[in-house]
Amino acid sequence: MDFDWIDCHFDLKKITPREVEEVFEDPFSIRLLPETDQHTTEARYFNLGKTINNRFLFSVFWTDGKRYRVVLCREMTDDETSFYERKNAEWL
Repeated sequence: MDFDWIDCHFDLKKITPREVEEVFEDPFSIRLLPETDQHTTEARYFNLGKTINNRFLFSVFWTDGKRYRVVLCREMTDDETSFYERKNAEWL
């Protein structure tokens, strides 16, 4: 996976590029395509995952199949963490 970190719109000191990459490599991460009425050329996706240090992160990204560009990354809310854990418990 190649990430495009040029002109990133979130603080890479609070959430490092390595942590973001770990979340995408998380075998239990959840990737979702939001429902929208707008047809855009660049579809945005959601990714919910966990770093190896158990930090739960929520990301919004787009991809062209080769590169990933993370538009936003932040800590998951309590509801998002519960959703992540519940979905992973269903698959076990």
